[in-house]
Amino acid sequence: MNNPLLSTAALPAFASIKPEHIAPAITQLLCETRAALATATSDATPADYDALSATLGVATERIGASWGAVGHLNAVANTPELREAYNAMLPAVTEFFTELGADEKLYAKYKAIAAAPNASKLSAPRQQALKLWLRDFVLSGAELQGEAKARFAAIQERSAELGQQFSEHVLDATDGYAYYATAEELQGVPADAVSAALEAAKAEGKEGHKLTLHFPCYLPVMQYASNRELRARLYRAYVTRASELGDKPELDNSAIIEELLRLRHEEAALLGFANFAEAAMVAKMADSPTQVLDFLRDLSRRARPFAEKDLAELREFAAKELGLSDLQPWDSAYASEKLKEARYAFSDQEVRQYFTVPRVLAGLFDIIERLFNVKISEQQAEVWHESVKFYQLVRNGVLVGQFYLDLYARPGKRPGAWMDEVRSRWARPDGAQQTPVAQLVCNFSSPVGDKPALLSHDDVTTLFHEFGHGLHHLLTQVDELGVSGISGVEWDAVELPSQFMENFCWEWEVIQQLTSHVDSGAALPRELFDKMTAAKNFQSGLQTLRQIEFSVFDMRLHAEVGSEAAVQALLDEVRAEVAVMAAPAFNRSQHSFSHIFAGGYSAGYYSYKWAELLSADAWSAFEVEGVFNAACGQRYLQNVLEVGGSRPAMESFKAFRGREPNIDALLRHQGMS
Repeated sequence: MNNPLLSTAALPAFASIKPEHIAPAITQLLCETRAALATATSDATPADYDALSATLGVATERIGASWGAVGHLNAVANTPELREAYNAMLPAVTEFFTELGADEKLYAKYKAIAAAPNASKLSAPRQQALKLWLRDFVLSGAELQGEAKARFAAIQERSAELGQQFSEHVLDATDGYAYYATAEELQGVPADAVSAALEAAKAEGKEGHKLTLHFPCYLPVMQYASNRELRARLYRAYVTRASELGDKPELDNSAIIEELLRLRHEEAALLGFANFAEAAMVAKMADSPTQVLDFLRDLSRRARPFAEKDLAELREFAAKELGLSDLQPWDSAYASEKLKEARYAFSDQEVRQYFTVPRVLAGLFDIIERLFNVKISEQQAEVWHESVKFYQLVRNGVLVGQFYLDLYARPGKRPGAWMDEVRSRWARPDGAQQTPVAQLVCNFSSPVGDKPALLSHDDVTTLFHEFGHGLHHLLTQVDELGVSGISGVEWDAVELPSQFMENFCWEWEVIQQLTSHVDSGAALPRELFDKMTAAKNFQSGLQTLRQIEFSVFDMRLHAEVGSEAAVQALLDEVRAEVAVMAAPAFNRSQHSFSHIFAGGYSAGYYSYKWAELLSADAWSAFEVEGVFNAACGQRYLQNVLEVGGSRPAMESFKAFRGREPNIDALLRHQGMS
């Protein structure tokens, strides 16, 4: 069998990968990588950076790329057969990488490299990579012995299994819900959303309009449907996904959450930490859980008066203008949209007509080309869905990187938006220069009929956000795998480039490039942009508290041993402390909180607010020097994007701004200064 997962081609053959390829390929690659590990740790291989890279580095990079392709397909093109094949190999892959991270002989080799007299002569990126590897060996249990080491390995395997189950339950609960609404029930909902729901029902041979919990369908109903009963129905379904209150008890994530938390605290204890959050802080900019909670509570204190004012205004408007005297959570998006329309004389739906996908991409690519001196062009490659596009970045005739772009929501695709790496920049031991490749994934509304897909301004901001991650990965000039691109960047700093890019979406010069009315082709009028700008910080207090609520909940869950016994009680406590609008008793948002239970953000969700402080301060340089100022763009490129994880994020920030960050720009950007 010609197995595409065993190919050494530069790009994965995504369209050719089948479930039956997974077990044979990954089994073979595991055998080859174990052999490489044995060679690397033998006396025949010296304690030398290049020697280990040539033996073990090549083998682990290869299996990482193949398994990464399988994991990616599991996230964006999930089928029962693919899921079964992925889950069948997950324990073996987890076991190997756990053993690799805790291998005492390999750890000893790296310690010997670090202790050698010529260690100081290694390049700065290599010294940083070495430092991070030694840190990660400790966090991976390399210093544990006997039963403790075996238990640590068992925890890793079980945690990987539980994280995958959590993710599957959220996907299945999202995909599995449908409500077939009548035209009358959809009164107020935008025509394109109604058409898409009608087409979805027709495709199944059913009457009515198929409503799902996928965000491009869910959000327009919550924002625009005048039928309160319909909004309440969808809201309840959405916030009880994968919980004991959902319509499929077999998808309840309650037991998974409890076991994951218990295992995480046990893992931390084995490593000598008081709790999981303390262990997680080792790889972060922040020093401790206490420092993070203090930061979040300080921001909460500053935002609370604005949030209380936001809610009071919303309640008054809902009662007077909409007849909603008892404003409920399923009313808030609807009432907020009506209030925004009344106050600023425009609607999100009106703005949406100007943001067509082709025009937005053309404008985005132009910004990247102007600021970072690259050319972006579409190329051909094997993809996993017909709507996926593939592009390359070239500078002065030399390939810089490539990326896949998967924009639209569909069944079998994980909710949300993310960037993932296919491969990283690397000066390979054989002398070849490997260039980076990224996957940029969103879940926007698909095109309807012969019209291009339309994006809300929030969608455009999301797209720019993910491109910020992509540029961090693609524009690096670091040639060492462990610190190239986003690798090695502290988790609470990794959102700096992504949130930085969001700022472009609020600049008039940029908006003119991004907009073209779907019917007339006209750019967004200045008058409408001014209304958007006036509304930029509409309910920013409420939105800030919502993010702080998630962040405090996450940090406390992972900082308080025994939290698994009272997850709902802890969340209720956090909501009482932070939120100004009470959530209904049936709200089970934690059961679909994939970021912290299946997505790598455990004890790290605060990173969004932490990095927002950094990105706002970084953007203030462009506010002073000009959005398209070439010199400012080059400084940002050279001091932040190109250096990747080759030095601490604070050093990169200070190299760009000339000082440490302060909170003033963040508060000013959010209208809370």
